[in-house]
Amino acid sequence: MKILLIFLTVLQGILAGDYNPKTLSAAEQDSILSIGEQTASAGRYRLECENEERIFRHSRLAEWYVVDTMRHTRKKIGAGMGFDRVRDAVMSPNGRYVAFAKDNNLYIHKLDFGTEVAVTKNEDTDIISGIADWLYEEEFGTTALFAWSPDSKMLAFVHLDEHEVPSFGWEVYSDTQYPIQESLRYPKAGCPNAKASVCVYDIATKGIQTMQVNPKSEDLYFPRLRWTPAGELLVLRVNRDQTKMEILSCNAKSTVSHLLYKEESDRYFVDYSLFDEYQWLSDGSFVALSEKDGWRRAYLHNTQGSQLRALTPAEMDVTALYAVDEKSQTLYYQAATTPATRDIYAVSIKPNGKNIKLSEGEGTHSARFSKDTKRMIDCFQSFDTPNTYTLYTIKGVNKTQVRLILDHTATITAWKEQGSPEPQLLRIPNGKGQELEAMLLTPHSSHLTPNPLVVMHYSGPASQRVLNRWRKKFEYALVEQGYAVLIVDTRGSDCRGRAWRNETYMSLGQKEAEDLIAAANYIGAREEIDASRMAILGWSYGGYETLYTMSQKNHPFKAGIAIAPVTDWKLYDSAYTERYMRRPQVNPRGYEEASLLNKAADLSGAVLIIHGTGDDNVHVQHTMQYINALVEADKQFEMQLYPDDNHHLRQGNNAKHMHERILRFLNTNL
Repeated sequence: MKILLIFLTVLQGILAGDYNPKTLSAAEQDSILSIGEQTASAGRYRLECENEERIFRHSRLAEWYVVDTMRHTRKKIGAGMGFDRVRDAVMSPNGRYVAFAKDNNLYIHKLDFGTEVAVTKNEDTDIISGIADWLYEEEFGTTALFAWSPDSKMLAFVHLDEHEVPSFGWEVYSDTQYPIQESLRYPKAGCPNAKASVCVYDIATKGIQTMQVNPKSEDLYFPRLRWTPAGELLVLRVNRDQTKMEILSCNAKSTVSHLLYKEESDRYFVDYSLFDEYQWLSDGSFVALSEKDGWRRAYLHNTQGSQLRALTPAEMDVTALYAVDEKSQTLYYQAATTPATRDIYAVSIKPNGKNIKLSEGEGTHSARFSKDTKRMIDCFQSFDTPNTYTLYTIKGVNKTQVRLILDHTATITAWKEQGSPEPQLLRIPNGKGQELEAMLLTPHSSHLTPNPLVVMHYSGPASQRVLNRWRKKFEYALVEQGYAVLIVDTRGSDCRGRAWRNETYMSLGQKEAEDLIAAANYIGAREEIDASRMAILGWSYGGYETLYTMSQKNHPFKAGIAIAPVTDWKLYDSAYTERYMRRPQVNPRGYEEASLLNKAADLSGAVLIIHGTGDDNVHVQHTMQYINALVEADKQFEMQLYPDDNHHLRQGNNAKHMHERILRFLNTNL
């Protein structure tokens, strides 16, 4: 809690312009690296949380408190309803209410009176109001499916009915005499999803109205709710195949909605997450991020949703929209100047505005702006520089440095003295007339050469591993042990335009495998690499692609490690799988060709499969069905299970044990 309070004081004070520009202490510098979302404030009140208990990937139960900075009191949220821990506490814009969730219901804490009321009263556990089910949380990256109106008089929320969603069960091998049975509603590819609707709760009347946003004939997602400054409720509506994204503007009183904006494609998936970057101006016009012309670009739209003009250049993917300064008519954004770098830009939203790069230094820049957009903190990192924070004043497209808030001179010096390897950024031909982004780490000359090679990858759609950033993980431990490491992004990776991102659409597996094989062969031809001793390692989608690649007849790998692998896409969840494959009912051939269960007889090389039996994301069922196929094909393999652990394998000593097991496997086989 102390760290969070330090961060709150430092960062909010800096952006507000009233923080004393002294040199930060070591403790304060460390605290900035622990930036979290557990603390929020509005006027005299502040929210704090502690004693968190993890539910799934993002969701947490916690003890939430309202701190009255005037009266110096601290009151526990949910206590009035008899709750110890609650989740997703969000303060209203006027600072008078806190909305929060417990189990499947929404509640409101009234700060003026210290009382609490139930917004919804679902007794059926398959009815969820205001919070995400497992699918929305995992695949739409959200836990709180509710939003306060700007005047704090209404609370919009998504209502989910899971009655038709099949349940997936597993056993927990705890210390009890008999295993405990766990289950959750988990819609797999082609199976029924939760039925969704959008509601609005009126604080004054305590009434709930359902918005007219979902034709009963359609299977829809509502992954985002947002209010405009003018008080219109915006609902993001996405169809089941995720080929159509619509923004509906709703009148919360009449419940009537109209279409404000739409994107649709018959060739690609439409990225719902771009809606998170939209910037709404006070007059109702807005800046949208869209891939419709082949690159992620920012477009200015009028109040009716009609496009006025493109603001950012083609052939460069915009990765974040930060803010619009309405006084100077300037948009601030982040973009991939190259696939491996990120920079901060400014552009006038007036006609013929020029895009000006504000960041300096090659690497990864991200920004945070004050509410009045007069101040900006630039967070910079690169291969050889940890997060460095610099404060600037901003006026239009011009910036002036105020001071360096935090650097890591001592860390950089220590890292260099340790003699750690310097990454090499490469572009590797894939034999298809294309080049792959890659990064190579090689041991120092003190190690015997040529070196064995480990190819590390993820390879999933719209992902990236090759970035110029400060990331010192297991790959560096491998290099210390004498292994060269190649990290490569295959076709389908991010920040190279829409067509590249969709190279693998409807047919996952094959193209990524071709690229991994081409990259390994290309690097294996170098004199410092021993092409007869190469391995491949991947986690989740990377585990899937590792096994897929080692099932190709021409692969060069002597060994492979697959952690928590998908083995058949019909076994994985609906939203992710159908985003890139559509449903099995409409793409049966794609699912058949992508399944590892059909390729077990083709597997060659030494294989280690690792999985947690409590994985709620990629169920251990994937591995068990694949093992059956390997046994029937008379294929030998190695196996490591971690009882009751989830997809991240971090419980207890599991992470250390797993990495030691991987290293032992590599040493044995390479």
